[in-house]
Amino acid sequence: MSKVSKATAAKTRLLGEMKTLRQEKWIHFDDNEDINIMKWRFALMVINSDSVFNGAYLQAEMSFSEDYPYSPPKFRFLNPITHPNVYPDGQLCISILHTPGEDVMSGESASERWTPLHGVESVLRSVLLLLDDPEIGSPANVDAGVMYRDRREEYNRKAKETVEYSKTKVPEGFEMPRSFESAPPPKMENDDGFWQESDEDFDFGGSDTGDEEMEDFEGDEDDEEGDGEEEGSDDDGSEDEVASGAGTKKR
Repeated sequence: MSKVSKATAAKTRLLGEMKTLRQEKWIHFDDNEDINIMKWRFALMVINSDSVFNGAYLQAEMSFSEDYPYSPPKFRFLNPITHPNVYPDGQLCISILHTPGEDVMSGESASERWTPLHGVESVLRSVLLLLDDPEIGSPANVDAGVMYRDRREEYNRKAKETVEYSKTKVPEGFEMPRSFESAPPPKMENDDGFWQESDEDFDFGGSDTGDEEMEDFEGDEDDEEGDGEEEGSDDDGSEDEVASGAGTKKR
């Protein structure tokens, strides 16, 4: 594929991904800004009521190469944020943004790193998850990692400061979405425990004596059929008597 063809393919895919993401409540594109399809500016909104970053309007930037999706995009926060996996310049240390293939030195498997099957949405969802579940084994911000591990109350206070500062960046007239139970909000909630109920709970009214009851029922049914045949014979005889007595009235 030529360089021009690759660039066209990348832009076409990115246009489709942006169109899809515009339907989501946890990401906001400012329509007043000029859009560069190869370099996105947007805001991630944390709408998880259990998150220490709940209510945050985190401005971010993603840039793409003409080789996308074969090469991973680059991501960075534009808001200052204290987090173990965020560098001082806002860049993020996260496996899904690392080049494809297994890395023996870091211990990352190929499945953890970028592949062309990933897209912008999968990256952004991973970023939101990382905010509340940081990797402190090899932090990008060592001080934040130590704070998260040893001084959680102080870390949570810093996170709240990040949230309050980010709210000053919300565009005038834009209404932040309400918090949901999970972030990003799922399309559908499934009851995973439904099929794990015991047989006793879902015996549909049956019992251990079901076979015996069925035999009794079949026996009763046979008796009723026998009685029906006898009654039918009597009825036929009565009808013949009526017919002979009626004479010309029966045709």
